[in-house]
Amino acid sequence: MSESFRISGTTSLPFNSLDIAVIIPAYNESKFIEEVVTGVIEFTGFPVCVVDDASQDDTSQRAEQAGAVVIRHKKNQGKGGAHQTGFKWALENNFQGIVVMDADGQHLPGEIKNFIIPDLINRSDIIIGCRKLKLNYMPWQRIFTNKLTSLVCSILAGQRINDSQSGFRYISTEVIKNVKLKTTKFQTETELIIRAARYGYLISQVEVSTVYGREKSHINPVVDTLRFLSLIGLLIREY
Repeated sequence: MSESFRISGTTSLPFNSLDIAVIIPAYNESKFIEEVVTGVIEFTGFPVCVVDDASQDDTSQRAEQAGAVVIRHKKNQGKGGAHQTGFKWALENNFQGIVVMDADGQHLPGEIKNFIIPDLINRSDIIIGCRKLKLNYMPWQRIFTNKLTSLVCSILAGQRINDSQSGFRYISTEVIKNVKLKTTKFQTETELIIRAARYGYLISQVEVSTVYGREKSHINPVVDTLRFLSLIGLLIREY
């Protein structure tokens, strides 16, 4: 076991016909994590892995009590780092694919069904859950930022991406095996889309609900914008 994290909870995994697991990165999400994990298990029966990114509250305990496998980072690694820990767990347990969702209740467990339609999964390597970017759902600043980053992502990916910042998505483990990521923060979600598209993987999009404002965002507008610009510069140089 790596010295950077520890695993707790049930590790004897029930398998379903699609061999899909749900990965939930979490940082100080004790308020909602139990509700989210319980909802996922009740709606899907899929195994759930919560990656606790060194929370300072009882996120791990609540997630484990709700039935999740919990991997806890000893040091905060960022959302992208939590994703990569979850990806490694999914590969080690031989899943066909994973659904990634946020821990703060913005993604509805009942909408996982939007991603797991067999015909859609059979023709898609990544499925992005796209939110309605309208003023009655989100603040205008978030809408502007999302549309701008999605435009840049679309140009670099070579196909239209409507919601590059959505953390609600299905990812085939083939993508995880072959796409090497270089970032560990919020920009990792965008990096994965662009690199996967450049590898020739097929990206689909489905509509999901917009649930905004249940909890304070962990995004730092200045720092994470600079990280995004740094990522774009890196990807342009590599192209």
